[in-house]
Amino acid sequence: MPWRDKVAFSELMLSWELRSWHLAVDSKHPYFFDRRIPDIAGYLTTCDIPIPKHIEKAISLFRYARTVFIAPPWKGIFVQDAERKQSYRESVKTFDAMVECYNRYKYELIELPRTRVEERAEFILSSLDDRI
Repeated sequence: MPWRDKVAFSELMLSWELRSWHLAVDSKHPYFFDRRIPDIAGYLTTCDIPIPKHIEKAISLFRYARTVFIAPPWKGIFVQDAERKQSYRESVKTFDAMVECYNRYKYELIELPRTRVEERAEFILSSLDDRI
Protein backbone atom coordinates (compact mmCIF):
# COMPACT_ATOMS: atom_id res chain seq x y z
CA MET A 1 0.00 0.00 0.00
CA PRO A 2 1.46 3.37 -0.98
CA TRP A 3 0.67 5.02 2.34
CA ARG A 4 2.63 2.40 4.33
CA ASP A 5 5.98 2.70 2.52
CA LYS A 6 6.09 5.41 -0.11
CA VAL A 7 9.67 4.72 -1.17
CA ALA A 8 9.00 1.00 -1.70
CA PHE A 9 5.83 1.92 -3.58
CA SER A 10 7.83 4.23 -5.87
CA GLU A 11 10.26 1.38 -6.60
CA LEU A 12 7.36 -0.90 -7.53
CA MET A 13 6.02 1.88 -9.77
CA LEU A 14 9.42 2.14 -11.45
CA SER A 15 9.61 -1.60 -12.16
CA TRP A 16 6.09 -1.60 -13.60
CA GLU A 17 6.72 1.46 -15.78
CA LEU A 18 10.00 0.03 -17.09
CA ARG A 19 8.14 -3.15 -18.00
CA SER A 20 5.45 -1.16 -19.82
CA TRP A 21 8.03 0.96 -21.63
CA HIS A 22 9.90 -2.13 -22.86
CA LEU A 23 6.70 -3.75 -24.09
CA ALA A 24 5.83 -0.68 -26.17
CA VAL A 25 9.19 0.66 -27.34
CA ASP A 26 9.46 -1.22 -30.65
CA SER A 27 5.81 -1.02 -31.60
CA LYS A 28 4.89 0.51 -34.93
CA HIS A 29 1.60 1.70 -33.42
CA PRO A 30 0.94 4.47 -30.93
CA TYR A 31 0.69 3.48 -27.29
CA PHE A 32 -1.21 5.28 -24.57
CA PHE A 33 0.20 5.10 -21.07
CA ASP A 34 -1.88 5.98 -18.04
CA ARG A 35 1.34 6.62 -16.15
CA ARG A 36 4.97 7.13 -17.13
CA ILE A 37 8.29 7.07 -15.33
CA PRO A 38 8.22 10.87 -14.69
CA ASP A 39 5.01 10.32 -12.70
CA ILE A 40 7.19 8.64 -10.07
CA ALA A 41 9.13 11.88 -9.63
CA GLY A 42 5.83 13.75 -9.33
CA TYR A 43 4.60 11.25 -6.74
CA LEU A 44 7.79 11.57 -4.69
CA THR A 45 7.60 15.36 -4.95
CA THR A 46 4.07 15.37 -3.53
CA CYS A 47 5.33 13.19 -0.66
CA ASP A 48 8.28 15.56 0.00
CA ILE A 49 10.69 12.71 -0.72
CA PRO A 50 13.88 13.45 -2.71
CA ILE A 51 13.98 11.86 -6.17
CA PRO A 52 16.70 9.16 -6.16
CA LYS A 53 19.44 9.35 -8.79
CA HIS A 54 18.43 6.00 -10.33
CA ILE A 55 14.91 7.31 -10.97
CA GLU A 56 16.33 10.51 -12.51
CA LYS A 57 18.51 8.29 -14.71
CA ALA A 58 15.56 6.09 -15.72
CA ILE A 59 13.59 9.22 -16.68
CA SER A 60 16.42 10.37 -18.96
CA LEU A 61 17.12 6.93 -20.49
CA PHE A 62 13.58 5.69 -21.09
CA ARG A 63 12.00 8.54 -23.03
CA TYR A 64 8.47 8.49 -24.36
CA ALA A 65 6.86 10.47 -27.15
CA ARG A 66 7.34 14.14 -26.36
CA THR A 67 3.61 14.83 -26.10
CA VAL A 68 1.85 14.12 -22.81
CA PHE A 69 -1.88 14.55 -22.33
CA ILE A 70 -2.66 15.59 -18.79
CA ALA A 71 -6.04 15.60 -17.08
CA PRO A 72 -6.49 18.57 -14.75
CA PRO A 73 -8.34 18.28 -11.46
CA TRP A 74 -12.04 18.78 -12.10
CA LYS A 75 -14.15 19.50 -9.07
CA GLY A 76 -17.36 18.86 -11.02
CA ILE A 77 -16.60 15.12 -11.38
CA PHE A 78 -14.29 14.55 -8.43
CA VAL A 79 -15.38 11.83 -6.00
CA GLN A 80 -13.40 10.62 -3.02
CA ASP A 81 -14.16 6.96 -2.30
CA ALA A 82 -12.56 3.67 -1.25
CA GLU A 83 -10.46 3.61 -4.45
CA ARG A 84 -9.52 7.29 -4.53
CA LYS A 85 -7.95 8.12 -1.18
CA GLN A 86 -6.79 11.60 -2.25
CA SER A 87 -8.81 14.65 -1.34
CA TYR A 88 -9.56 17.17 -4.06
CA ARG A 89 -6.92 19.45 -2.56
CA GLU A 90 -4.35 16.65 -2.74
CA SER A 91 -5.31 15.99 -6.37
CA VAL A 92 -4.55 19.64 -7.18
CA LYS A 93 -1.17 19.32 -5.44
CA THR A 94 -0.47 16.14 -7.45
CA PHE A 95 -1.46 17.82 -10.72
CA ASP A 96 0.84 20.77 -9.99
CA ALA A 97 3.72 18.39 -9.20
CA MET A 98 3.13 16.44 -12.43
CA VAL A 99 3.10 19.62 -14.51
CA GLU A 100 6.34 20.75 -12.90
CA CYS A 101 8.02 17.35 -13.39
CA TYR A 102 6.99 16.87 -17.00
CA ASN A 103 8.14 20.39 -17.83
CA ARG A 104 11.47 19.75 -16.07
CA TYR A 105 12.01 16.62 -18.15
CA LYS A 106 11.18 18.46 -21.41
CA TYR A 107 7.83 16.94 -22.31
CA GLU A 108 5.13 18.92 -24.09
CA LEU A 109 1.96 18.96 -22.00
CA ILE A 110 -1.46 19.15 -23.56
CA GLU A 111 -4.21 19.66 -21.01
CA LEU A 112 -7.36 17.69 -21.65
CA PRO A 113 -10.56 19.73 -21.81
CA ARG A 114 -13.15 19.33 -19.09
CA THR A 115 -15.76 17.72 -21.31
CA ARG A 116 -17.50 14.40 -21.80
CA VAL A 117 -15.28 11.32 -22.14
CA GLU A 118 -16.14 10.94 -25.84
CA GLU A 119 -15.12 14.54 -26.53
CA ARG A 120 -11.84 14.11 -24.66
CA ALA A 121 -11.09 10.96 -26.66
CA GLU A 122 -11.80 12.83 -29.90
CA PHE A 123 -9.57 15.70 -28.73
CA ILE A 124 -6.70 13.27 -28.14
CA LEU A 125 -7.13 11.46 -31.46
CA SER A 126 -7.37 14.69 -33.44
CA SER A 127 -4.27 16.02 -31.66
CA LEU A 128 -2.37 12.88 -32.67
CA ASP A 129 -3.23 13.24 -36.35
CA ASP A 130 -0.52 15.86 -36.67
CA ARG A 131 2.05 13.84 -34.75
CA ILE A 132 1.77 10.32 -36.21
